[in-house]
Amino acid sequence: MGVILGKLIDLYQIALIVRIVLSWVPHNPYNQAIRILYKITDPILNPIRKYIPPFRGIDFSPVVVFFGLSLLKKIVVGIL
Repeated sequence: MGVILGKLIDLYQIALIVRIVLSWVPHNPYNQAIRILYKITDPILNPIRKYIPPFRGIDFSPVVVFFGLSLLKKIVVGIL
């Protein structure tokens, strides 16, 4: 069970990395794949953005979520 949850966290972290890279390059926000990516990542990123607003145009919420998921993965996989 812990290994499966660890793999799901890995997939979510990959989605976050793709979202970060997309923020650096021009893309079509109406593309279906990108809209799905936003729907997957926004529920976690938006609450973090309330507490950590962008600083000089840089959004640090994906970094915070990424490291939080890494910590969660270590706890879950380590215990189970």
